[in-house]
Amino acid sequence: MTTERLYLSSIDSAYEKEFTATVTKVEGNKVALDRTLFYPLGGGQNWDLGVLNGPSGQLNVTEVRGRDIIEHTVEDVFELDVGDDVIGKIDFERRYAHMKMHTAQHLVSGIAYELFDGVRTVGNQIHTDRSRIDFHPIQFTEEMLSDLQNEVNKKIKQALIVTDSQMTRDEINAIMPQERTNMDLLPAFINDLRVVTIGDQQDMCPCAGTHVRNISEIGEIEFTGKKSKGKGKQRVSYILK
Repeated sequence: MTTERLYLSSIDSAYEKEFTATVTKVEGNKVALDRTLFYPLGGGQNWDLGVLNGPSGQLNVTEVRGRDIIEHTVEDVFELDVGDDVIGKIDFERRYAHMKMHTAQHLVSGIAYELFDGVRTVGNQIHTDRSRIDFHPIQFTEEMLSDLQNEVNKKIKQALIVTDSQMTRDEINAIMPQERTNMDLLPAFINDLRVVTIGDQQDMCPCAGTHVRNISEIGEIEFTGKKSKGKGKQRVSYILK
């Protein structure tokens, strides 16, 4: 049974902290639910933490993974059974940090594409206190990074809204170049996509991650380092202040 991902129903749903669900599978210390707010590891974004409150007590969720069926790893299953109802609560401080970091990644990637001759984002890792983006092909100088940081922070002050919508590959490709949206990195059989858009197409990217409603929530970005990853690829690290 596929798990319903409650955090994907809208941008606003990423701000929800509590939900009810029914247990569909218990295997060792892994619990699957019919619906969840917990974000699983994926798309460069780390998983959510939190608790599940069931008939036998509170279970701490330590890891969340899965694609169609999302499994919540808990410290102790107690007597949790298939069919039991639970109340889930996510660690929102962690979630909100990921939301800001992930939205910042979209913004940085979009502005870097515009500033530096269509440089592509080819990887990213989102954490609560630091994150990184891999770009190709490019060799950043300190001046280039400074220019990028300044442009991103100026854009954040414009307080652009963040929206999501369902679009087909053809619809996105008619608006944005495929190399900007990384459409060629998605499996060819996937046609209907959730697209996250910043402002009036400041950035538009297929994404199943969690994001803030307005880029002003990001605060201020600071690049903390760059590292060559070979063959024209560079990794840029950043924090939010």
